[in-house]
Amino acid sequence: MSPTPLESQMAFLIEACRLKSITRGNDLIDLSRPENVAEHSWHVALCALILTPPSAVAQVTPQSRDRAIAMLVVHDLVEIDTGDQPIHLPHDPEALRANEEAAAARLFALLPSDQGAALQALWAEFCAGRSPAARLARAVDHLHPILQVLCAERPRPDHLGVVTDNLTTGRARWVVTDWPDMAACLHALRHGAPLPSSALARQITFLATADRLKSVTRATPICDGSRHENSAEHSWHLALFAQVLADHAPDGACPARVTRMLLLHDLVEIDAGDTPIYAVADRTAIAQAEIAAADRIFGLLPDDQGRDMRALWDEFESAHTADARFAKALDRFQPPNLNLATDGVSWRAHGATLDQVSDRVGQPIQRGAPALWEWIAPQIEAWFARHG
Repeated sequence: MSPTPLESQMAFLIEACRLKSITRGNDLIDLSRPENVAEHSWHVALCALILTPPSAVAQVTPQSRDRAIAMLVVHDLVEIDTGDQPIHLPHDPEALRANEEAAAARLFALLPSDQGAALQALWAEFCAGRSPAARLARAVDHLHPILQVLCAERPRPDHLGVVTDNLTTGRARWVVTDWPDMAACLHALRHGAPLPSSALARQITFLATADRLKSVTRATPICDGSRHENSAEHSWHLALFAQVLADHAPDGACPARVTRMLLLHDLVEIDAGDTPIYAVADRTAIAQAEIAAADRIFGLLPDDQGRDMRALWDEFESAHTADARFAKALDRFQPPNLNLATDGVSWRAHGATLDQVSDRVGQPIQRGAPALWEWIAPQIEAWFARHG
């Protein structure tokens, strides 16, 4: 029997989880470990939400920004098959391109045919780099690893060498000629000087702070069960869920806006940490800690932008709008899928019961995407029946 469209969508989304195990050549800003491609995809999509390069680099409109974010959520999925290719290491560009095209054909073919074709076209648009959205997406993708290196307290000398080459003769040399304000900020970071007093400097500070979300560990495992997921790669995975499952959103919901909401929704965990949904905890105290974290973290941004991003986070938390209800539903829907893929790792660890899952997970999903709960509820019930 052929899979249903939702079964195909979920097969793709579970396969996409493998991106969390692909390591990149650069480190987290605190130099504690190498970054993986899923958390990079989240961070660079956040860069596209926050930064506005000059018109010489990209024509940024609300529409091109949303499309660039969508591109960046999917742009490195091919590395599930090909691995990451550090820009400073020798390689055969034609062979790499052929391998990436083969990976794209395999991965997007997991989806229903029309949806797979649309996402593969979005990926190809990013690779071509000619549309306004693709130019924005590629600009922040080129800039992100430079910021990663230079925002470290003591950057690694070998990484500084790669950054210098990249800015002088490499793919990011346009920063020096076409974005002088950014070039000035990078120069200050490179020489350990204070950032200029500017809106751009505040955005860089916010984005550097956001890197810490990659070190916040969640209770849910990644799909191969090898380790627990972190909040940054969780946020990327949810943004992908929002794109792929948009046809299950309630009337009036805007998938692009839901994606923006999900990129931001867990930033407060940088200060407040992640509290497992099945843990015994003081939920009032947690809510207060998250509000204080939102005040601080969104307050790093320029005032107008900080208010806009904070309002989007507040909307998610209140879950009154169609966008927020769908975002909340996806936030609750992703973890049980990972539990089912790993034979209930976090359910076992926290002694979760079927009633708890139905109450704490099922109700928000039913409220924002009832078809998703109808699909997964029998699988959850079957798991608890086997392990009861």
